Amino acid sequence: MRNAATPLVVVMMALNVAAATADPRTARRSSPRSGPQGTSDRAALVPFKIHVADDVLRDLKARLAQARFPDGLDGTGWDYGTNLPYLKELVTYWRNAFDWRAQERRLNQFDQFKTNIDGLDIHFIHQRSKEPHALPLVLTHGWPGSFVEFTKVIGPLTDPVKYGGHAEDAFDVVALSLPGFGFSDKPRAPGYNPQRMAKTIAALMARLGYTRYGAQGGDWGGIISRIVALNDASHVAGLHLNFCAAPAPPGADPNAGVPAAELQRMQERNAYMENERGYSQIQATKPETVGYALNDSPAGLAAWIVEKFHAWCDCEGNVESRFSRDELLTNITIYWATQTAASSARIYYENRIAGPVPGKVAVPTACALFPKEITTPPRRWVEARYNLTRWTEMPRGGHFAAMEQPDLLVGDIRAFFRDLR
Repeated sequence: MRNAATPLVVVMMALNVAAATADPRTARRSSPRSGPQGTSDRAALVPFKIHVADDVLRDLKARLAQARFPDGLDGTGWDYGTNLPYLKELVTYWRNAFDWRAQERRLNQFDQFKTNIDGLDIHFIHQRSKEPHALPLVLTHGWPGSFVEFTKVIGPLTDPVKYGGHAEDAFDVVALSLPGFGFSDKPRAPGYNPQRMAKTIAALMARLGYTRYGAQGGDWGGIISRIVALNDASHVAGLHLNFCAAPAPPGADPNAGVPAAELQRMQERNAYMENERGYSQIQATKPETVGYALNDSPAGLAAWIVEKFHAWCDCEGNVESRFSRDELLTNITIYWATQTAASSARIYYENRIAGPVPGKVAVPTACALFPKEITTPPRRWVEARYNLTRWTEMPRGGHFAAMEQPDLLVGDIRAFFRDLR
């Protein structure tokens, strides 16, 4: 059995920058910002196609065939963690029926690139709209997600007419893999926290020539996008969040003036999450320890990740009522093939060490609050932290909004940015 550290992906042909980036539509939308020597930062873009090596896939199947499962307890469902019968079915499907090459072809339909920022090669989708006045929008994922969360929304955002919308709602979409995630490089030194990732995103948008853009995110993507809006406010047109993290505002009684229904909703979600936060404590204190196991066992990695999709979706206990097996396994396979279980988990540790980023976001902000989100703060708390101009309480949906309820999310993004163009 060969070592799974075999090179994973093939980068396709170095870019002739002048030819590849001289898009007159982009030029009309924004002027490229120059690098420190006065030369265009666009010179560092390299087209990219995903291609996981054959021996990595063979190694994966061999490990799945040799998976050792612990015993289970009768009648416990998912109470003790990932349900054993379900995991066995998922692993069997992953080994015998899942077609990674088909998923590669699907993902490679998007325009993908790499560029080096802060010493790391950053992978991203850059899908331009055909509409001449499209607004640039950067989408940022979290853990245990990836850029594949956005594959259902990129089409409707970039080509709204094709999906029943209006041309004036078009976006140029940038969807990156965060450092340490997916096909982006892994940091080799401590300190790559959300603040540093926010600088990477601002630098990427500048390198693409965008002087005014929107930011959207959930999970860590929401936290990082908030920092982007704080630190790059002169270039951020608006901030759209489907993860509206907001601590209790200062004062003797932070609940004063909060409607009873909002307090009840928050308390119910907090009570539910009491049994769902163990992963966070582990990854915020000893991410490397659990990383060894997740990097060595694909069955263990699948159990670790799918349990979060099950727990955080609005699916009444049936994860595949919202996400297909292929969707779940495409995301998990990216973690496996890129060996990013440990490097992605470190964001929890780095965030804990760095501490919170103070300040109130001044740019217009929208909160799309899905009912089964892992945190549902009252509107008053969110208003204390953001210049909140749009508040939408969604009728259904959970944590992975772009995958679970793409139509609702797209509609809210369009409506929010309509007055900010």
